[in-house]
This record gives sequence, C-alpha cells and structure tokens, in this order.
Amino acid sequence: MGPGEPAYVIAEAGSNHNCDLGIAKELIGVAASAGADAVKFQVYRGGDLYSARTPRFEYLGVRNPRELLDAIALPREWLPTLAECASDRGIAFFATPFDDDAVEALAAVGVPAMKIASFELVDLRLVRSAAAVGVPVILSTGMATYGEIEDALGAFAEAGNHQVALLRCASLYPAPAEIMNLKAMATMREAFGVPVGLSDHTTGIAVPAAAAALGAELLEKHFTLSRAMEGPDHPFALEPEELHAMVAAVREVESALGNGRLEGPSEAEADEMYRLGRRSVVAAVRIPAGTTVTREMLTTKRPGYGIRPKDIELVAGRHARVDIEVDEVITWDMV
Repeated sequence: MGPGEPAYVIAEAGSNHNCDLGIAKELIGVAASAGADAVKFQVYRGGDLYSARTPRFEYLGVRNPRELLDAIALPREWLPTLAECASDRGIAFFATPFDDDAVEALAAVGVPAMKIASFELVDLRLVRSAAAVGVPVILSTGMATYGEIEDALGAFAEAGNHQVALLRCASLYPAPAEIMNLKAMATMREAFGVPVGLSDHTTGIAVPAAAAALGAELLEKHFTLSRAMEGPDHPFALEPEELHAMVAAVREVESALGNGRLEGPSEAEADEMYRLGRRSVVAAVRIPAGTTVTREMLTTKRPGYGIRPKDIELVAGRHARVDIEVDEVITWDMV
C-alpha cells in the first residue's frame, strides 16, 4: 500500500460476531463478497481491559464493561479456524490485540499485519509487543495529539519495526461527520512520512468515499450482519449491502481521480463528443464559389470538425473556392 496504489479496505468485524463462530465465519464471507482486502477482528479479555472500579460507560450500555466485553470476546481458539476460513475466501485476516497473549496468538496463526486501537495508542508496552512480531502494524490515532503519535512511532522504532501506517479516527460511536477532520490525514502523512488512512465510525459511506478522494491509503469500516443485533458496535456498523456499496464507491472515486494532467479529450470522448459536440465555423447563408466571404456570412454551430470558432475572423475576407451551402461546415480547403 502507498501512493499510487488503491486504498486498502479493511472490513472491521470487531466483536460483531457476538461470540458465535457461525456468525464470525459469515462475516468473513460478507467481507470477501463485498470486495474488501482484509477482514479484521478484535482479541481481548474484559478483565484485562477494564478495572472493576470503572464507572458506567455510556457507549457500552448499562452492563459492567468487564462483564459485557467478556460476554462478546472472541475465543482465542477460534483464530486458526477464522484464518483458514479467510484464506479459503481469498481475503486477508488479522486482528487488533489488546494484550500480550493476544499478540502471541495472532503471531502464531501468521497474520500479515496487526492493528493497535486508538485507546491503546498510549500503552507503549503493548505497542512494542505488537511491533516486535515484525509484521506491519496499523495504528489508529483517535483523540491523539502529535506528541502521543510521535511516542507510539518511537516505540515501533525501538522494536525495530518501521512498517507502520496511521489512521485518522474520531473515537465516538457513531461519530458525527463534522468531527472527522479528514484533512488531518495529509498533516499526518507530511509530519510522519508513513501511509495514512481513515478508521471511520460515521454512519453511511460518504465519509470513507471522501477519504478515498483525499488519497487515503487505508480505509477501515465496521460492519455487521444486521444493525438490529445486540451489542455495542452493531448500531453504527454497515450492513452487508452497504459494505458492498462502500467498496464500490471507493473504487469508483479512485478511478475518477485520474492523473491530474490536462490532455484534451479522453479516448472515450474523442470520437463522437469531440467531433460532433463542439462548434466550428458554419455558413450562415449560401456562399457561391468566387464570393468574397464576409463576417456576416458566417456563424458557429456544431459539429466541431470544421474551422475552429476562434479562427472565424481569419475566414472573413477570403474567397470561396467552391459553392458553400447554408449550414455547411467550412474547412480550410473550401476558401
């Protein structure tokens, strides 16, 4: 991935498997069918993430955060099965580890990359652990300052891993479009010199399509089988047909960007549109052979394969070599 390459699209299954292996496999199939490049899950334990004294977390609902996350945590013994399922479907499989054991479990199944979540960006010990595996690491930067990103990249460097990408992110679920600050992608690319993209928590597909237009090199988006399912990440996730539409929109945007050069008509335009849709100099009246052509005898109309409109004054004052009928397109060999 990088400049000039298509955006690498990551379908974020997260915890939307609801601890059901059949659903997890179905999510992999949906991501592959939608045309995503990778499908990603999350590997955590509630007790390792939240203190028992954590106040109520509105995003996670009324349940105790530890209990809720333990209830929907991906069983680590699934990892080889999910990796094989993804391989069979021709899509890359990796995950976000939230502890050292998760890093080791993912390394054991040979994931091609790892992801560090925005909330974990400040846990430099975990950052070093993931970086030490030696695979590329994608780092979300929700709520992060310049200095915190710099610290995390320093931890990667200490681990000897320079294969890092950054994702612009807003850590609200869902996130309103007005806080996405997509222009920060360019700031991060310039400041840190690494591939940059977007981890998107908005509803709909407009924001990731806009990110593609701004040159995002990676795009990550949550998806689910149904937003009606129970769980904290289902309500703002894309449903299968929406994920398919998002990937299609991103690819269409990329195809529309072009090379930036002004080169005249494209090959597709050059036949009918260029020849027949433009104007050229046309006879406003019948002009018999030998007549001195005046400006009043001329007008401009379509089609465009005659003398260019800007040269109409150069035609006036010449003599007609042949009879020119009304509405006939005038070419240089006729005068």
